[in-house]
Amino acid sequence: MVPSLLFEITLIGILGIGSQWVAWRYRLPAIVVMAITGLLVGPIFGIMNPEEDFGDLFSPIISVAVAIILFEGSLNLSFKELRGISKPIFRISTLGAFIAWIAGSLTAHYVAGLSWAVAFVIGGLFIVTGPTVIMPLLRQAKLNPRPAKVLKWEGIIVDPIGALLAVFAFEIITVITSENPSGIQLVLFFAASIFAIILGWALGKGLGWMFETGHVPEFLKSPVIVVVVIFCFTAADMIMHETGLLSVTAMGITLANMGISSISDMRHFKENVSVLLISAIFIMLTASLEVETLLQIFSPNIIGYVLLMMFAVRPLSIFLSTIGTGLSFNEKALLGWIAPRGIVALTVSSYFAGVLLNAGYEDAEILTTLTFALVFITVLAHGFSIGWLARKLGLSSEGNPGALIIGSNKFTVQLAQSLKNSNIPVMLVDSSWENLSLARKQNVPFYRGDMLSEQTEHMLDTIPYDYLLAVTDDNAYNSLICTTFLPEYGRTNVFKGSPYTHFQDGYSSGVVSKVGGRILFDKKFSLENLIEKIEDGYVFRQTMLTEKYGLKQYLDDKGSSTVFLYLIKPSGVLKFFSEEMRTVPAVGDKIVSLTPPTKEKEKIKAKLDTVRNNDRKE
Repeated sequence: MVPSLLFEITLIGILGIGSQWVAWRYRLPAIVVMAITGLLVGPIFGIMNPEEDFGDLFSPIISVAVAIILFEGSLNLSFKELRGISKPIFRISTLGAFIAWIAGSLTAHYVAGLSWAVAFVIGGLFIVTGPTVIMPLLRQAKLNPRPAKVLKWEGIIVDPIGALLAVFAFEIITVITSENPSGIQLVLFFAASIFAIILGWALGKGLGWMFETGHVPEFLKSPVIVVVVIFCFTAADMIMHETGLLSVTAMGITLANMGISSISDMRHFKENVSVLLISAIFIMLTASLEVETLLQIFSPNIIGYVLLMMFAVRPLSIFLSTIGTGLSFNEKALLGWIAPRGIVALTVSSYFAGVLLNAGYEDAEILTTLTFALVFITVLAHGFSIGWLARKLGLSSEGNPGALIIGSNKFTVQLAQSLKNSNIPVMLVDSSWENLSLARKQNVPFYRGDMLSEQTEHMLDTIPYDYLLAVTDDNAYNSLICTTFLPEYGRTNVFKGSPYTHFQDGYSSGVVSKVGGRILFDKKFSLENLIEKIEDGYVFRQTMLTEKYGLKQYLDDKGSSTVFLYLIKPSGVLKFFSEEMRTVPAVGDKIVSLTPPTKEKEKIKAKLDTVRNNDRKE
């Protein structure tokens, strides 16, 4: 066991974030890595048991964390995203959820062997998927926009609905089995749910107004959000258990659709907090399981229940609820398979297991085992299959890492054409039709719009592009683009054209050189220099390094005016050259450079001489 509670908290943080890093480094489902890590330090090796060690604090900590995670997810639910997909989302969240509840309850009764009362409670709960498991899978799989948005909205909207269905089923059971049945309890339940929605909406509106009118300073906005989310969840939850989830969801959606100028900053902060919370909570929950719970998973009735939920209940609910919604068969097939359960299912089922046992339902003792089996198996199965299935169904943008180039000019059009010829996804973005005219002539993919505009955010699919290159003639705008998208793309994947101007002994650029993004290629090559080279006849040349023609010989052959642009690894990995580039080109790499025309003339002359010499010999 761990020596102290402080050490255990530290260990949970290290293991959680460490699992996230391992998942990122080796392209594995993060939830799977975290679940395995929690099992190893918990029931397998017995290093810690957070539920015992934290005592009465364990349940409130989990509940508050789930509330913050759910709020963060709902903060991304802008109604503008519903263009073209509102019908399938509404149908899946209502009719689909109802079908899944009834079918899941029947399966729990006839296959898992649960009583009708317990079956309907757990059937309502298991309709949830949840942002804690869906979001990491969507980032991993690079799904096309439509199925990705459907899964995201379903995960966040159905999360509180599932918890409420479980509460609703329990309230009905309580009324039916009581000595003096009364409908007052059901009326109170619906009233509490309506109150939770109104409370979330009111707090969201109030916060939005305070932020926009300057009543809350910038440095306090994120802390205020966290405190108000906790208050919103607690206030609703005290009136009726689990309505707190509904309340924070309503609050998040309200803020997301108010058009608040600082909403993106809040999203980044909340996303960072959510990653930390998801990591810690999954470690805590899996580490708190007992060995007996794990062994029960392998019983035939539990395995049979999980398989039917995955291969029958979920597909049935999706295909029936999406009839006439415009979704293709492939999209329905993907949605019908992907439904991993997560933190909400684990936490709420633990609560109901205790409540139902206290009410005299002895079969409720297997709820924790049943829930963990469903969570772990679905996360494992869907986590490893979503990318493969999406590619098979033609619903994935995954492939060679692409580049999103901001700014259309003579150089960027030629760069985009070079990337396109190497089978690398590329997209030019510019707000000017005049600037894009050359891209249209060269048949280079383009999008007309301002990269910072809200319309571009909703209309442009950025999933295929791993790199962002800001290469406009406005250095300040380039830096602003890079600063805005650093959190989304990562510091190593965001570049800007050199803002430096050559003068006498050195270079000058002003403040923009120190803001956002890495300098693309070399600081001595500004966009103006690069365009001049294109006009002077410089050409894009691709060279593969071999055992006989290595990096040293390649560099010796190139002059000081050559611009090294990017390299492509044999694995397909794309790397852009910059002064901060750590990757050293190796044998098998293809290097693309902007080469002086004299080099090309020399190569042509050498080839002609070779042909002439061969002719003379003959």
